[in-house]
Amino acid sequence: MPALPLRLDFLLTSPHHARPFAADARYVPDGRAKPVVVFVHGFKGFKDWGHFNVLADWFAQQGFVFVKLNLSHNGLVVGGTGDLEDLDAFGRNNFSLELNDIGTLLDQLQEGVPGLPAAELDLSRLALIGHSRGGGLVLLKAAEDARVRAVVTWAAISNVNPGWSEELMQQWQQQGVFHVENSRTKQQLPLYFQIVEDYHQHRLRLDILHNVRRKLRQPLLITHGDQDETVPLARAHELHARKPDAELLILPGVTHNFGGAHPWNSPELPAETTAVAEATVAFLRRMLAVER
Repeated sequence: MPALPLRLDFLLTSPHHARPFAADARYVPDGRAKPVVVFVHGFKGFKDWGHFNVLADWFAQQGFVFVKLNLSHNGLVVGGTGDLEDLDAFGRNNFSLELNDIGTLLDQLQEGVPGLPAAELDLSRLALIGHSRGGGLVLLKAAEDARVRAVVTWAAISNVNPGWSEELMQQWQQQGVFHVENSRTKQQLPLYFQIVEDYHQHRLRLDILHNVRRKLRQPLLITHGDQDETVPLARAHELHARKPDAELLILPGVTHNFGGAHPWNSPELPAETTAVAEATVAFLRRMLAVER
C-alpha cells in the first residue's frame, strides 16, 4: 500500500500587494530530495477545487512534492468559506498580479517554508503545471524565470485577451466594470477595467505566444481534450506551432475539467484526470530524471 502523504498548509505574503494567500504542499516524508511540482488553477478556480486534493496526494505518491496555491485575488478569503466570496478582490485581479503571486511562491520555496524540511525538496528539479488560464500563466512565468525546469499545460489558453470586442471595451471603460457569470454558483463576478489597463501596460510580458516562441527554453508538454467546451482545441495547436519541439497530447473524448467537478466526493481521480496525470508524470520523469 502506498505511503500516505503529509499535507502542510502555509500562507504567503507578497511585496506587490497587502492580501495574504494560501498554499499547501503534499509529500511522502522519506528523507529523499524530491522534484517539486507547482500547480496553478484557472479562472474562477482555486487550489481546493473539485478533485485537486486527490490529485495532490496522487502526485505525492508518485515521488513529487506537489504544491498548489490560491492566486491572491481569486475571490477566496484566508479563513473564509473555501469558495468564491470576495467578489471585489476577484474584480481587482489581473494577469500581472497572478504572475507575481507565482513568483512569490517560488521565492518562498527557495527561502524555505516553515515545517517543510529542506531535505525533502530538490528545487533544481522544479516544474510548473497549469490548468486553463493557469496554463497560460505557467508558460509566461517559465519564460521569465530560469528556476523552472519543465512546464506542462492542461487545456491552456494561448492569449490573455480572449477577444474583447471594441463595443465591449467602450462599454466596459465607461462603466468601469464588466460581469461574467459563474455557471456553478450563478454569481455575477465583476471584472474591473483595470485588467485591460494592466494588459496594455504589460503587453509584452503578457503575450503568451510571443513568449513561448521567443523566451521559453524549458521542455514543454501541451495537453488538451478534443471535446473541450471552454478553451478550444485550436489553442493547443497555436502553442505547439510556436514551440514545435514541445510534446503535444490530444486526449480523445475529454472535456475542459478532465472529468472533474466541484465538489468532488470520491477518493479516486476521474479517469480523464488519471490519463493526463499519468502522461504528465511520464514526461516529468524523463525531463527531470525522477526515480520511479
